[in-house]
Amino acid sequence: MAERKPLGQILKEIAGISENDVQRGLRLGEQKKIKIGQALIQLGVADEASVARALCRQFGLPFVDLGKVKLPAATVALLDADLVRQYQVIPVKKEATGLILAVDDPDRMLLLDDLRFRAGIEFRCALTTPTAFREALATYYGIDLGSEQAAAAAAADAEDAEGEDAPVIRLVNKILDEALTSRASDIHVEPMAEKLRVRYRIDGYCKEVEGPPLHLTAAVLSRIKLMARMDISEKRKPQDGRINIRLQGREIDLRVSSLPAYHGESVVMRILDRERGLISLPELGFAQEEYQRFLKIIKRPNGLFLVTGPTGSGKTTSLYAALRELNRPDVKIITAEDPVEYNLAGINQCQVRHNIGLNFARILRAMLRQAPNIILVGEIRDKETAEIAIQASLTGHLVFSTLHTNDAPSALTRLIDMGVKPFLVSTAVMAVMAQRLIRRLCRKCKEPYEPTALELRQLGLTSDDLKGRTVYKPGGCEDCGQTGYRGRVGAYELFAMDSTLREMCFRGASSVKLREQARISGGMSTLLEDGVKKFLAGETTIEEVLTVAIAGEAAAA
Repeated sequence: MAERKPLGQILKEIAGISENDVQRGLRLGEQKKIKIGQALIQLGVADEASVARALCRQFGLPFVDLGKVKLPAATVALLDADLVRQYQVIPVKKEATGLILAVDDPDRMLLLDDLRFRAGIEFRCALTTPTAFREALATYYGIDLGSEQAAAAAAADAEDAEGEDAPVIRLVNKILDEALTSRASDIHVEPMAEKLRVRYRIDGYCKEVEGPPLHLTAAVLSRIKLMARMDISEKRKPQDGRINIRLQGREIDLRVSSLPAYHGESVVMRILDRERGLISLPELGFAQEEYQRFLKIIKRPNGLFLVTGPTGSGKTTSLYAALRELNRPDVKIITAEDPVEYNLAGINQCQVRHNIGLNFARILRAMLRQAPNIILVGEIRDKETAEIAIQASLTGHLVFSTLHTNDAPSALTRLIDMGVKPFLVSTAVMAVMAQRLIRRLCRKCKEPYEPTALELRQLGLTSDDLKGRTVYKPGGCEDCGQTGYRGRVGAYELFAMDSTLREMCFRGASSVKLREQARISGGMSTLLEDGVKKFLAGETTIEEVLTVAIAGEAAAA
């Protein structure tokens, strides 16, 4: 490959710049850490058009003067404004082989490979001047690149100038550090009329903490959005981002979501602690008999295993624990997730990207061509995904997924309601596990007590059931933040299919009938019964178990 001619030499040929000017430009560029083209423009010996044309010759690119052409609306619409802002390109023409995209810097072409994947297009680049490029962005897309870059530069300058001592930076870092110390799973930053409210979700419950002064609302939100690489100038639309930060000596990921609200943008940061987020199967809190049943089910060679429950009930944690148990060098595992929360060594994890049509169904089809042994689909949301997952389970693959239902037997009727044929559901599904998370008593401050007869009746117990056992109520200490609880444990309902249940499912039996039969033939424990076991073992309280009882009553209704 021929070596490119230096830009200074090209400018000498096409713009009549002297050797002395080129040397001055090189010196200025070295001093200010800028390219020679920018340096020559600052010295006043070249203009933007000359430098752009010289770059076109150097890189073999066509030149387009966006200041002199009017782009048709159909051409402008070829790329979404968000992609235009992110990749800083402008479509100028559609050809048979793809698009011609204008850029103002040839180095940007190195960053555009991802655009082919995200937008599903082919393209080649043309060069324009920076001024014409900025004006075209403002004219056709309403993007004021100059002000956005100025705001980002100002924020970067402030960070460089004051580093960790910048007040807003220290304030946001303090919020993150205290959340991690408090074992929070989420941080909620919510602008209100009279204050900026900050809440930590700890063991499933939100706790309000002291927030920043109201006048710092804009600065705090902008800082969080900058850290998450979100567009700080866009306040009208929801955005998603991710922060990777080192806190308390370990790497922490934060999944960030912003939502426009009445008093400003509400921001939620989900804390993904790489060290504490992934747990093993024994730590999930199964009773010994249920643990053995669970192990036996997930070690089958094929079939569909579903985990059900509401958002935040630990479904993904349970499935990750199962994958870690099954992950061996001789087993190929592929996942489709939205989003990928934790990286699992040795497992191929795929991120769903709805903006380019890369949904669960599309990834699942591609997975099957990769010859996997085990497949995880983050969630079954529609008939198409359900049918592909079921077909995969019927052709020799072990498939894990999640579903939103109140209890385990309802998962079968939910699949049928989606449009999946009953004979496929009855054949493919091997087991369903419903789960909830209940708070665990703090081991340092829990206090023995005698429940009243009324309290015991709420759980279906009598005083005879407590003979030889000690049950506890919450106390309160520094270790648990005076709540009496520290951490959570799962309550599980494991529904395993047998020949009778398959026949009932095939004939369209209701979830109530399926539940009754599972309790008769399979000895299935309900969510409430599993919660009661944990109460009798001294792990939790009657109040916490009753939160599971509400779910059980809803499921049975």
